[in-house]
Amino acid sequence: MIRGGCLCGSIRYEVRGEVGRVNHCHCVMCRKMHGAAFATYGRVKMEEFAILSGEEDIGSYQSSEPVTRTFCKKCGSTLQFIVTERPGIFGLALGTLDDDPGVRPSLHIFVDSKAPWFDISDDLPQHAERPKSRAAKPGN
Repeated sequence: MIRGGCLCGSIRYEVRGEVGRVNHCHCVMCRKMHGAAFATYGRVKMEEFAILSGEEDIGSYQSSEPVTRTFCKKCGSTLQFIVTERPGIFGLALGTLDDDPGVRPSLHIFVDSKAPWFDISDDLPQHAERPKSRAAKPGN
């Protein structure tokens, strides 16, 4: 079991399974949503995700045609990256975790739109956009 929640503590959740592939997304929308150089998401199955408290404080924003992002209405913490065409799975903002998910990031995506003031200094693969082989995966 992996626990997490928002900054103000209103929203608490558990991942009752494994967190899948993790990536750092440098697209403009993720940067602006997180207020950071990039967003880090891990794949989670909807059936293994449980809101323990604060469900009424979860807001949503449709950032593009297929993508809805959820956040805490009280403190603004980003929570989920949900793609309508991919039911049953979503990208969880790993910055909201309290526990170690047991997986590490495996790649950087949308590096062509990365923040000009940030230099990627690790050895993870970098992709200008979303890799074609991963296009059907959420949280990328």
